[in-house]
Amino acid sequence: MPELPEVETVRSGLQRLLPGQQIKAVHFDWPKSFPNANADVNAFVISAKVTEVKRRAKVLLIELSTNYSLVVHLKMTGQMVYRGSRERFGAGHPNDSLIGELPDKSTRVTIDFSDGSQLFFNDQRKFGWVRLLPTPEVMNLDFFKKVGPEPLSAEFTWQIMRDRMLRRKGSNIKAVLLDQTVLAGVGNIYADESLWGAKIHPSTLTGSLTDKQFKTLYKELTTVLRLAIEKGGSTDKNYVTAEGKRGSYLSFAKVFRREKLPCPRCDTTIEKLRVAGRGTHVCPFCQKAPGKVAPGA
Repeated sequence: MPELPEVETVRSGLQRLLPGQQIKAVHFDWPKSFPNANADVNAFVISAKVTEVKRRAKVLLIELSTNYSLVVHLKMTGQMVYRGSRERFGAGHPNDSLIGELPDKSTRVTIDFSDGSQLFFNDQRKFGWVRLLPTPEVMNLDFFKKVGPEPLSAEFTWQIMRDRMLRRKGSNIKAVLLDQTVLAGVGNIYADESLWGAKIHPSTLTGSLTDKQFKTLYKELTTVLRLAIEKGGSTDKNYVTAEGKRGSYLSFAKVFRREKLPCPRCDTTIEKLRVAGRGTHVCPFCQKAPGKVAPGA
C-alpha cells in the first residue's frame, strides 16, 4: 500500500490539473469501486466543478462545487490517470494503462470532463474505492475519526508525537510508527529510514525512549517524508509519479532494501529482520538492539 509521500505525489498532480474542470459524466464497471446512489451522482457530481484536491493520511479528497467530495482510497493497486488534449499523466501503480488505451480491463471508474479530458481510476485488485460524501461529513468516516495527525502539518510537534507514541509504551517503536491511529501515512519504508536516521533499533520499547531520542526521531521522520515527496515517492511496488516516472526515493534510501550492503554511516553490513510483522532493515552497529525486546519483535 502506498505511504504518505506516494499519495501526496498523486494529490499534487491532480491539484495541478483538475480544479476548474466540470464533470460531464461518470462511468463505472464495479459497484464496490463506486458505491454511490445514481440519484446522488446525478445531483451532486454531474455538472459540478472540481474546486480542490486534498489528502488526509493515505486518502485523496476531490472536492466539488456542490459541497460534496469524491473520497478516493487507492488501497494496494489503485492508480489515477488523466488524459487531456494537451496533457496526460498517470500516478499510482503502473501497468500498460499509463501508456495504452483507456479504459482498459483494470479501469473501475471513468470521469468525463466537459472539455473532453478524462480521469480514470484503475485498480487491478479491486480493493480501492471512490465514495461520494457531503464535504462536511467526510471527516466523520470511521477511518478519519481514528487516524492520527499528519506528521508534516504545521501543528505537529515532537511533543505531540511523543505523547501519542507513549500511549503504546509497551510496544516496539516500529509497530507504533506503523500504527495509523498514532500517526497518519507512515509505512514500512519511511519507518525504517527514520529509525536508522535516529539510531534507534526498531525493537526498542517505546516507553524506554528519552525525550532526546523522540526529538531526533521527529526530525528524521519529517526530513525523510519531505525528501520522499521531493523525489516523487519510492519505487516500491513500482509506484510512479504524476508524470508517469518512477519515484526515485529508494535511490537515496540509507537502509531500506539495502540488506547485505554497507551502512552509509559506519560501513557495517545492513541486516534484514522481522519486526512488527514486517521486513525491517537495520544497521546492527548504529542501531543497537535493546536489552529487552518487545513481544513479537
